[in-house]
Amino acid sequence: MAHPFELTHEIEVDATPEEVWNAIATGPGVDAWFMGVNEIEPREGGTTRMQFRGSAEEATITAWEPPTHFASRTPESEDGALHAFEYLVEGRDKGSTVVRWVHSGFLGDNWEKEYEGLSEGDPMYFDKLRVYLTYFRGRKATPVNVFGGPVVPDRDEAWRRFHEALGLDRAPELGDRVTLTPEGLPQLDGEVDWLSRDFLGVRTDDGIYRFMHISVFGGPVGVGHHIFVDGLDQAETERAWERWLNGVFA
Repeated sequence: MAHPFELTHEIEVDATPEEVWNAIATGPGVDAWFMGVNEIEPREGGTTRMQFRGSAEEATITAWEPPTHFASRTPESEDGALHAFEYLVEGRDKGSTVVRWVHSGFLGDNWEKEYEGLSEGDPMYFDKLRVYLTYFRGRKATPVNVFGGPVVPDRDEAWRRFHEALGLDRAPELGDRVTLTPEGLPQLDGEVDWLSRDFLGVRTDDGIYRFMHISVFGGPVGVGHHIFVDGLDQAETERAWERWLNGVFA
């Protein structure tokens, strides 16, 4: 039996509605803050495609009203699950814009864990949209996604290993300035801009970095970065972060 759900988030950003539209309704824009590598066919009835974890996920565009209203919906799966995303964009005085994100649909047999995972993950992803529009808007990112590797059931142990491997002598706090030193990868100097049960986020001058331990699904670890450096080889960068991740959690 499919279970209905709805999650809603709202932010105000110092960007125009057109800049927000470019971030939510174009492939390069979505690459800069969401998951995978994206393509968006610019019309109602068009298709969105996200290459992620070696497979492609598609959805149908159900609303295309630039720059104020964009929505899409995935096909229904065998257990009745589907996901719908809707963005409502409203310009305000003095150049700011309010963005409302509604994630709704139906979840399948494992709906309780899936809902818990979405309740933890959705705010983090939507906040990356805010970070992108505040600090990086208009810049092209190389998305770096590494998932499906090591599993660490113990949450405290997973974060201890993350902190140690990143050169942190303690668990960081929101707003801390940090220097991360992942072995075999470039040093990262930035600010801790997201902390929650499952995620550690750091923003540098050239990237949005996210480290993940998804406890509700048994403890897989991963990274989901967006690096704003010209000429970066995505495949090689993902391999490098995968080697690092496997080394940390060997």
